[in-house]
Amino acid sequence: MPRVGYRSSDVDLMARMMRAEAEGEGKQGMLYVGNVIVNRLKADCSDFENLRTIPQVIYQIQGSNYSFEAVQKGTLFYQKSREAERRLAKQNLDYWRNHPAKYALWYFNPYAPCPPTWYGQPFAGQYKNHCYYEPAPGTCDNVYS
Repeated sequence: MPRVGYRSSDVDLMARMMRAEAEGEGKQGMLYVGNVIVNRLKADCSDFENLRTIPQVIYQIQGSNYSFEAVQKGTLFYQKSREAERRLAKQNLDYWRNHPAKYALWYFNPYAPCPPTWYGQPFAGQYKNHCYYEPAPGTCDNVYS
């Protein structure tokens, strides 16, 4: 049973996002970005209420801008997904979760040491250049299921 429902177009879109956001961090880095995408879909809390599809997560606007830098800057659309990224995306959608992004809803590249919190959310860990943040205890319990 997959972690979330999805279509083949969702696999392709997610693969493109994973590649655009973390290709330089290899397969593992792309899997962590995929964790965050799936976690946002599962969470239904905080900034991620009422998201029901992969495209809604990827094209979500928060404030006056897209949530993901690859959508903001258009880099998502410069690359096609490759079979390798589609396999990784499918892994995330079906079952794959791992620390530090296992329960993370946010990540960013601070170009400096990772701060202990980010907008009040606790630091979960770092992989290469990305810092990952989980929801504060008791705020988004759905992400832990």
